[in-house]
Amino acid sequence: MAEKKIFHELLSLSLAKSKLVEEFKGRVELPIESELISTKGALGRVSAKAVFAKLSSPYFHAAAMDGYAVKAKDTFTATEREPIRLKIGENAVWIETGDPLPEGFDAVIPVEDVNLRDSHIEIYASVPPYNDVRAIGEDIVATELIIPESHRIRAVDIGAMLASGVLTVEVRKKPIIGIIPTGSELIDADTLKDKNPEPPQLIEYNSAVLGALITEHGGIAKNYPIAKDDEHSIKEVISKALSECHMIIINAGSGYGKEDFTYKVLSELGEVIINGVAIKPGKPFIAGFINNKPVLGIPGYPVSSFLCFNLFAKPLIELFLGVSPSQEEILSGILSRQISSPIGVDEFVRVKVGKVGEKYIVTPMGRGAGLLMSVVRSDGYIVIPRGSEGFSQGSIVEVYLWRKKDEIDNTVVCIGSHDNSLDVLYNFLRKNFPHVTLSSAHVGSMGGLVAIKKGEAHLAGTHLLDEQTGQYNVPFIKRLMPEKKLVLVNLVYRIQGFIVRKGNPKKIEGFKDLVRDDVFFINRQAGSGTRLLLDKHLRELGLNPAQIKGYEKDEYTHMGVASAVLTGRADVGLGILAAAEALGLDFIPLAEERYDLLIPIEFLELEIIRALLKVIREDEAFRETVKNLGGYNIRDMGKIIYEQN
Repeated sequence: MAEKKIFHELLSLSLAKSKLVEEFKGRVELPIESELISTKGALGRVSAKAVFAKLSSPYFHAAAMDGYAVKAKDTFTATEREPIRLKIGENAVWIETGDPLPEGFDAVIPVEDVNLRDSHIEIYASVPPYNDVRAIGEDIVATELIIPESHRIRAVDIGAMLASGVLTVEVRKKPIIGIIPTGSELIDADTLKDKNPEPPQLIEYNSAVLGALITEHGGIAKNYPIAKDDEHSIKEVISKALSECHMIIINAGSGYGKEDFTYKVLSELGEVIINGVAIKPGKPFIAGFINNKPVLGIPGYPVSSFLCFNLFAKPLIELFLGVSPSQEEILSGILSRQISSPIGVDEFVRVKVGKVGEKYIVTPMGRGAGLLMSVVRSDGYIVIPRGSEGFSQGSIVEVYLWRKKDEIDNTVVCIGSHDNSLDVLYNFLRKNFPHVTLSSAHVGSMGGLVAIKKGEAHLAGTHLLDEQTGQYNVPFIKRLMPEKKLVLVNLVYRIQGFIVRKGNPKKIEGFKDLVRDDVFFINRQAGSGTRLLLDKHLRELGLNPAQIKGYEKDEYTHMGVASAVLTGRADVGLGILAAAEALGLDFIPLAEERYDLLIPIEFLELEIIRALLKVIREDEAFRETVKNLGGYNIRDMGKIIYEQN
């Protein structure tokens, strides 16, 4: 029986980072060696030496305007009443912008300030020496410092160097970072062609992400073939990479399963200095050195891989290059819902952010280490410190931004019930108004109404059915916020029903089937309109929710419900037809419901809200796309259903 590997010492994040950097500085010659390259190709490179101007710019007195070169002393008596005439070719010489001043001339009079009189020009005001002349060294003086050492070269820097005669520049070499993906189940995407992978095969994509990150931060990514889960294969690839690279990243295999060999191989070939960090995600991070070259073992889950690169690999690349550590922009915002976290780890939680009024609203996203889309769709992250159990709703939190702040300021914040048409709306909004984005947080219809009441959302998606009146949304709005000025705009009517596997193998027909012993259910979260619809029918039929296997298991989106059914985690869930059709599942229709957008009147004049409503009301391609999702009726799309003044 194989010995189970353990994390010998789970280091805090701050200790792990400082230990890695200290060991790195003590073992690696820094900064990296330099090379001489063409100035024209130096964009983004890091200067290895200070660069000084070889020439002044301009290096001759040059005309700044089209006109006539003159001698300033010849113009001193010119006035409107007594203009002076200068003979062209003798006292006045035609000159164009950028031309050198003729010998003995020291000023330029723009062509629009003179009158031509036969072979003379007539001027009506005196000009001082060097009038409209770019004097030698006006921009750059020879020997002047252009850029310092350890400077990341920009486009304007290239222009300044070339203008001052610097045609080549000494820059730091790009560190070569080897990427070794490991896992017997992994396959290279290039080998698939038109085929789909078959279980247990997984498409290997982390190396593409890591490679792009390495390139983005100034290194050269060198990809190695996928290493199988055995010591010999991994050692063989590492040996080759050590001869070709400045640093190695081993992706996956850093955990403590029976096929995780990174720790063992690294400890046999070199020295392990970190074996586990108290962070979530990313705990199984490993770091060590072989022949004084850093080797990092990064977990295979995509979010863990992305996070560990930014925490540990990026700072080492910056040290190779000798540049100051890059920092994300930080803003403070209000947490839209409670979030808990285990004691003892620093947890990195991906979030969406939008500006509502003068407040930034922060909404947590999916937290699983395998949820790459939570990074794709997020605006940044918050950190829950290891000594905290989380943050309560309404807490002020610091957000480390992955997007620019001006993008955040142009974000429509939608909090409430989920609908697939919101994803379509987001795409068409960006297509028609590229500067506007949509942040959709799925907390249920009731959660959306509460967010509107508290001024923490521009709009809320809602489909709450009032049992007494049979009306959607309006009775809840009147009860919860009777004094607030609002409009209720319809987006769609949609079909709700049971989502089941293809062929409906459990023969589910109605709500009574949910209490069967052989049926597992997947629910929507408390406060969602779908959950309220379920509970209404259970009460009417006298069914006890406690009898339903899976009632307490919930998802925040209709697609989440459909995915649970598709993957076998559940036999049935309550959701919309569009979600079932998207994943090729069967559907048992129950009722049509109205899905509306609740918008405070004060926001209707905002440019971002006007843009969103314009797409909903006027974009025929958007409307057709929604219809084609299946199960939607757009008869009232964009219509104001209710107005509360």
